[in-house]
Amino acid sequence: SSTVRHGLKLGFPGGTYEQCFYVADVEARNAPNGLNVCLDTHGFAIVLPVRQSGSVRLIGVVPGDHAASEAIGFETIRAEVERITGVTVKAVNWFSTYRLHHRVAEHFRVGRVFLAGDAGHIHSPAGGQGMNTGIGDAVNLGWKLAAVLGGRGDPRVLNSYEPERIVFARRLIKTTDQVFRVITSRSALVGLWRRYLLPKMIALLVANRAGARLAFRTVSQIGIAYGNSILSRGAAGRVRGGDRLPYVEGLVHVDGSAGDNFAPLCSLDWQIHVYGAASPTFRAALAATGIPIHAFAWTPAAGEVGLTRDAAYLLRPDGHVAVAIEAQDPAALLSYIEEFAIKIDTAARGPQ
Repeated sequence: SSTVRHGLKLGFPGGTYEQCFYVADVEARNAPNGLNVCLDTHGFAIVLPVRQSGSVRLIGVVPGDHAASEAIGFETIRAEVERITGVTVKAVNWFSTYRLHHRVAEHFRVGRVFLAGDAGHIHSPAGGQGMNTGIGDAVNLGWKLAAVLGGRGDPRVLNSYEPERIVFARRLIKTTDQVFRVITSRSALVGLWRRYLLPKMIALLVANRAGARLAFRTVSQIGIAYGNSILSRGAAGRVRGGDRLPYVEGLVHVDGSAGDNFAPLCSLDWQIHVYGAASPTFRAALAATGIPIHAFAWTPAAGEVGLTRDAAYLLRPDGHVAVAIEAQDPAALLSYIEEFAIKIDTAARGPQ
């Protein structure tokens, strides 16, 4: 229902799920702690605490016999909800039904107008990715708008917003759609798998360190990369232009301070990282740009995450790698900086 998207006459291709969903805020007995996903042969439900103790939010699929009803009340589905969730509802504070969509706008930009969040993409709640994706849009667009409007970046920087975010949105909609159809399938065979095998499979996944890391990277979206962006160049080690900067702790900065390599990212501005030693020639060549060079003493931990010793990484304000070069060749970085007219906010400069 985005007024802006409708005003731009942008298509919103996709579809609407056949299932009808309910959401209810209730006072309940036997309310579980934390977030609980209840898998059942005939569907699923989510139980999560809201406000004070004993108050919970219930979300789930309206049973098939009542899905077509336009005026369904909680009492109609109470027995089914209590059976699946295991809670006893004492009072209903609020109840509603709704239908979910899976759609991505044809474009995220038309001239001077940009779409972000639900205006550009909507999908099922499978994986809890909606808010993260909207915030990701805002972060991606925010620093680019600030740079261009502040005269610290060529307007072409804004051309990268739609390609970077719309590709991820389309992939996310496809993935969540596949997961969601399995979770909500009315097939008896899938229902048995969902109720008895899926919980065990999830438990095995998160019990394994590699599996837990994969699940975390997926849900947190820290695995997002913009390798095909016009702003992404080169590779050094396993880190390529467009990748999110790998996190490394236990580092010693050239100024003697100890910590991790994410601390300098608080400047929210362009910067260069070297894991090893930044040569005097390299520093001198880039000094006129004003872009800070953060050099960290090399550690095996840096190599484990894919960084290369003495390589240079030009980082965007959002923490993604713009340029990665194996050798400290200032010409490659200077050319890139000139191409996109990159200037930094001098008030945000960190230690050199």
